[in-house]
Amino acid sequence: MTEARWQAWGQHLAIAAAYGALYEVTRHLSFPQWMLTAGLRLACLLLLPTRYWPALAVGEGLPLLENAFFLAPDFGVAWAVSESVPMVVLWMALLKPLRQRWPLHDDQGRIRMPVILSAALGAAIITAAATLLTAVTAILNTPTGEWPDPNTAWPGYFLAYTLGAYLGALTLTPTVLALRERFLALDGQPLSVTRIWHSALFRDVLGWVLPTLATLTWIAVHTHDDTVQQAARLALIGPVLVLAWRHGWHGTAVGGMAASIALAITAPGVLADPATLRVQAILALVVSGGLLVGAWAAARAKAKATHAGSRTAHL
Repeated sequence: MTEARWQAWGQHLAIAAAYGALYEVTRHLSFPQWMLTAGLRLACLLLLPTRYWPALAVGEGLPLLENAFFLAPDFGVAWAVSESVPMVVLWMALLKPLRQRWPLHDDQGRIRMPVILSAALGAAIITAAATLLTAVTAILNTPTGEWPDPNTAWPGYFLAYTLGAYLGALTLTPTVLALRERFLALDGQPLSVTRIWHSALFRDVLGWVLPTLATLTWIAVHTHDDTVQQAARLALIGPVLVLAWRHGWHGTAVGGMAASIALAITAPGVLADPATLRVQAILALVVSGGLLVGAWAAARAKAKATHAGSRTAHL
């Protein structure tokens, strides 16, 4: 029993360390209108058994505690307490009943995409509300600081945080789920470079999706014409639609991740930038629709194949 207990603690510590390292990387790459941490957080909460969720809280909470401890003299104790609460803990309140009511896959092994998108949207709203609440605690402690007007700026900030968390979740989570599904489809066969190279999705991404997105990103970053810049940003959605048509929801997931990264590169770094928010909203709608339609089509095709197989066996 002692050895088994130590093994269990070792698993929790390993998960906490791995998640904490990945969280730090994604947090370094994130900004308020594109929270890549949301994708990592949602993927882990969807895939890991709930017994490992405390390890996620530890992995995310330790860096926050350090940050809150050193900045508490500047922003106050209330801010430090709010800042030190891991966002993953707040998400657990939504994800646990959601997972208990609707597992990630149904009885036929088909992925429940509406549940995933609902979880992403609900978690994004929680993120926006918690982020603004933390900002309020800082403002109350330093009322003389240069803070934006709550009546005019904060509705836009709430939208930016919500959209940033939702798009960040769509950037990583569907791709992780798609790669997991493809890996499980190997049915124990080894994953090799040759198998990856012969993947039609991989060859499309490498052959024309990445060059197209790189060209559009370069145009959007270097042009001085706002109309051309916005047109280049909107054109980033084109490869997502083509991949969705050719490869279903797996193509949507990978294409959406690539387009989201490209769009993040073109962002000016200004919170609630209207031009960026418009393109982000369109991209989020396109990716969400592509995931829903693609998952529905895959489930229908699987059901038809199962029905045809049962009829053949009956004959």
